[in-house]
Amino acid sequence: MTTEALGPRPEACLIRPCNADDASAMYEAVRESLVELIPWMPWCHPEYSLQEARSWLRAQVQAFNERKWYEFAIVDGGGRYLGQCGLNQFDELNRRCNLGYWVRTSAAGCGVATRAVCLLREWAFAHTSLVRVEVVVAVGNVASQRVSERAGAAREGLLRHRLVLRGVPVDAVMFSLVRPT
Repeated sequence: MTTEALGPRPEACLIRPCNADDASAMYEAVRESLVELIPWMPWCHPEYSLQEARSWLRAQVQAFNERKWYEFAIVDGGGRYLGQCGLNQFDELNRRCNLGYWVRTSAAGCGVATRAVCLLREWAFAHTSLVRVEVVVAVGNVASQRVSERAGAAREGLLRHRLVLRGVPVDAVMFSLVRPT
């Protein structure tokens, strides 16, 4: 069995700002991962299109350039698109934001998401004035909760009806990463 058959090596993964040229790769990764993404990602649906990927990426590139929010592609050492992670929902007064992530099905379970969250945490504290990064995960999304824990996020508690998924309010677990003092 080759190492590629085992999935990407997390230490070879990196994050880089999204760009418009990522549209086809993003679309392919989303389509591969519909079953896993639809329950947890409100933007994901069975008819997800290449045009949606293009439009979303154009908005992300502009937002990054304007320093409004920061979306990154997760790629392996060969440049293969593995998913995305980003910082959004900024509260400038309290210097905090939300961190989100998803990884394509064929890269799941290999430590890629955990590595991406760690890299994004390092980037956030090196390139912004944030003091707190929050990760809000639906109670049923146990795999994502594990990613947050493995990335060193502190589990802070249960937030009742914090998210609305497919029109239904669901409870979520709050995790946080804080700037080292």
